[in-house]
Amino acid sequence: MADILDGKETAASLEKVLRARLAALREKHYEPKLAVILAGNSKPSAMYAAFMQKVAKGYGIESEIFRESEDITEEELGSLITDLSHDREITGILMMMPLPAGIDSEKMIALINPDKDVDGLTDTNAGRLFAGKDGLFGCTPRAVMAILDHYGINPDGKKAVIIGRSNVIGKPVSLMLLKKNATVTICHSHTKNLKEITREADILVAALGHAGAVTADMVKPGAVVIDVGINRVNGKTVGDVDYEPVSRVAGAITPVPGGVGSVTTAMVIENIITAGEKQAK
Repeated sequence: MADILDGKETAASLEKVLRARLAALREKHYEPKLAVILAGNSKPSAMYAAFMQKVAKGYGIESEIFRESEDITEEELGSLITDLSHDREITGILMMMPLPAGIDSEKMIALINPDKDVDGLTDTNAGRLFAGKDGLFGCTPRAVMAILDHYGINPDGKKAVIIGRSNVIGKPVSLMLLKKNATVTICHSHTKNLKEITREADILVAALGHAGAVTADMVKPGAVVIDVGINRVNGKTVGDVDYEPVSRVAGAITPVPGGVGSVTTAMVIENIITAGEKQAK
């Protein structure tokens, strides 16, 4: 059976480091504050906003949820984002998605100050990642890298295959692995001979959004399998990997739940702290 790459253990380890960085910030008399924009009636968004506020409070970070109705106009939401981007008391901005119908999300994201973009959504931060510069990058891709780092899995020289090419996960994690000197292949819905490609992977990242899509015959014996998927099947939360059969082939694997998702919230906190460190200078 594969070793379990425990996200909760990874997050607990990160917490010590994050609290030390927060203490150093406060020695500079800087108190970080998170602004959460919640526009519309999405229950999952409302739940996540409340959860992030609770997580922030656990670190002693002040936060405020800006609740806006489903019928908010693009102009009104844009004005709020612009005001928060210029507000010196706000360290980071987290905008819940999806936005209400009729609002151009890309247009709204573009209004977020890139140095307060704690979800790594802006084109500026995507460009920084592409160019190998420092910035605020997506929390889920960084959670993948944090798990590898915590368990001493060095991508250097290894073959890494990512299934999924989204701007949120697939592309960013491929760049992060490339920066760590992995040889990276991105697969997607048009990839031919997918199984042949994935079976060559030393590190396999599943981020395609289909429950159980990665089966045991797609995995190289002893490979590291990182499951980014979150799907609901028969009332249960499952990943993109057919966990039990794959765990008998892989060398190490992240569970769902309890894997990448458990680290993602810690990455949001880290981005708030990173933004604060830049603003405190």
